[in-house]
Amino acid sequence: MKTTLLIGAGSDIAKEIFNTLKAKGERVITIARTEVDYLSDQHYVVDWSASDALPTIEGEIHSLIYFPGSITLKPFRSIKPADFQTDFEINVLNAIRSVQAYLPNLKLANQASILFFSSVAVQQGMSFHATIGVNKGAIEGLTRSLAAEFAPAIRVNCIALSLTDTKLAGKLTSTPEKIEAIAQKHPMKRIGNVQDVANYAAFITSEEASWVTGQVLHLDGGMSVIKNG
Repeated sequence: MKTTLLIGAGSDIAKEIFNTLKAKGERVITIARTEVDYLSDQHYVVDWSASDALPTIEGEIHSLIYFPGSITLKPFRSIKPADFQTDFEINVLNAIRSVQAYLPNLKLANQASILFFSSVAVQQGMSFHATIGVNKGAIEGLTRSLAAEFAPAIRVNCIALSLTDTKLAGKLTSTPEKIEAIAQKHPMKRIGNVQDVANYAAFITSEEASWVTGQVLHLDGGMSVIKNG
């Protein structure tokens, strides 16, 4: 039975991926800062500020998916160095700590995979997205570096999202008018939903995608590559 580890499992996307993987008969272990509102096979609550925050997990891990991220939208002149540092800790350093902690488990599995998440703002370039661009750009670089180092035993990929309807994006999706305005900026004329992401993530971490590694895969309604209108 395949075992997947979801880190940052309290997010809306993580919950949908959990449901998708469980429907396929997989074992799913979860880690989050709080309890989750679904029945994980094994759940750990962690305090990221502790030096030994991540729990020891025994046995094989076939897929590690790292979810934690932040949406800090400010003019560059208003962003303090501490803001960059806080977001870098969440998005990048804790991702690195997670991979280092569970690399032995991944090495035990046959053809394991790691999946990170990035943003369309890295490639597209958007106003007020400086911290997102810095942090997710680092994640994309980490994806390619680890894919090179871990091949052929462990695949490493990244999904770069445009706006997805989640609690984290609540300030941007709080009214139908806001959703429609953002939807019109996308060639597909809608924003993403958690099922879009879950379907893609389940495929990328599956054996069906066994020849895919080192990729930043854009799930963004065409926004990064198609001129809208």
